[in-house]
Amino acid sequence: MKSICLYLQIHQPFRLKRYRFFDIGRDHYYYDDFANEDVITRIARNSYMPAIEAIKEMIVTSEGRFKVAISASGVVLEQLEVYVPELIDALKDLAKTGCVEFLSETYAHSLVSLSDIDEFRAQVKDHDDKIYALFGQRPKVFRNTELIFSDEIATMIASMGFKGVITEGAKHILGWKSPNYLYSSIAVPKLKMLLRNDKFTDDIARRFSDYEWSEYPLTAEKFISWIESTPVEESVVNLFMNCETLGEGQSRETGIFEFLKALPVFAEKAGIGFITPTEAVTKLRPVDTLSVPYPMSWTDEARDVSTWLGNRLQNEAFHKLYALAERVRMCDDRRIKQDWNYLQASDHFFFMSTKYGSGKSAYSPYESPFDAFTNYMNVLSDFIVRVEEQYPAQIENEELNALLTTIRNQAEEIEQLEKELKSARTEKQSAKVAKAPKAAKATKEPEAKPAEVEEKPKRTCKRTAKKKDDK
Repeated sequence: MKSICLYLQIHQPFRLKRYRFFDIGRDHYYYDDFANEDVITRIARNSYMPAIEAIKEMIVTSEGRFKVAISASGVVLEQLEVYVPELIDALKDLAKTGCVEFLSETYAHSLVSLSDIDEFRAQVKDHDDKIYALFGQRPKVFRNTELIFSDEIATMIASMGFKGVITEGAKHILGWKSPNYLYSSIAVPKLKMLLRNDKFTDDIARRFSDYEWSEYPLTAEKFISWIESTPVEESVVNLFMNCETLGEGQSRETGIFEFLKALPVFAEKAGIGFITPTEAVTKLRPVDTLSVPYPMSWTDEARDVSTWLGNRLQNEAFHKLYALAERVRMCDDRRIKQDWNYLQASDHFFFMSTKYGSGKSAYSPYESPFDAFTNYMNVLSDFIVRVEEQYPAQIENEELNALLTTIRNQAEEIEQLEKELKSARTEKQSAKVAKAPKAAKATKEPEAKPAEVEEKPKRTCKRTAKKKDDK
């Protein structure tokens, strides 16, 4: 039976405010709260909420046969908790249906998999802990930021216990092969690979409302017929896209939500089911292994990482940021940890991209890539000052780590000794209480006997006394 694996990504970065050179060392708050609230509430109203409502309706109408996967970065979940808490509740309701799978990713939606394995592991753990705390699921399938993947990253993912990974069905990797099969990584054969079908995905995400497209208008019946017409042995069609496609990229007026709701109806008629990524990597058998020697992504024709690391500005910012990784991991300052996550979002590097000319990108709040770079580096410079105030740059990382380890060991030893002292005092006090009744009994004064009643002299009658005197 042919199946559709639908995955939606939810992510928005914390946008930076205009941060001048003269703010360095004086202002440690970097974020444009007005823009962040405005963007997340608008997208939630136009896209996230209607999409979640449509998905829930589809699950109910199909009696649980419709299934979908969702990936939400840690930084967007933080924003939703503050600005749109009702969306968190709606996602919790979806999780309870048993038809929605939450995927793993990096907490900060970062490019850390290209730089630091320890930081990568830490972010994945933080993200999965957040997902479990909110939705009660432990992710089993991983999707990296922007679907970035390579043989080296495959080894890192497999070492964390994931069964499968979602990535791009890039032509330079597949060659003549179809993305509509389950594959495994040549670096770690036990790691299964689900590859995005870019043609079918872009029919929805990019061409759905394009009046000049030869297939316009796209209906659910037509779309399902295309999937049905693929070779019988092709077992799974992976549709991976941003959730913003529904309602933002393709506005409500285009009929995108009606199209989405109709998909399960026509799929069922065609004998096509819906499957979650975990079900796919568990039930299907890989047909071959794939080698990805260099990092690929789902962006641009090149399907590489040049959108984020394609020029000197981006690389300067990237290397300066991750030079701090080891020191930040040593840090216990909550604010520094929080800013560290927010500054790693891949969006900051995307805003510096010059691939589309030197003009302003449609998704960027900056006037130019150089403006984005300047603002980011001003913020990063202040962040570096704060980190070095706690951990001076003159001290080598190894020496600093050894000193911190010694301090932590001494703190733990002191804590243990305090516990032992407290325990000894408690035992001593208990021993005193236990002995107290016996001591009281031993020193108890004997009970006083009743005092003897003194005999009062008998009263003599005056007459009798007088007679005795006369005698």
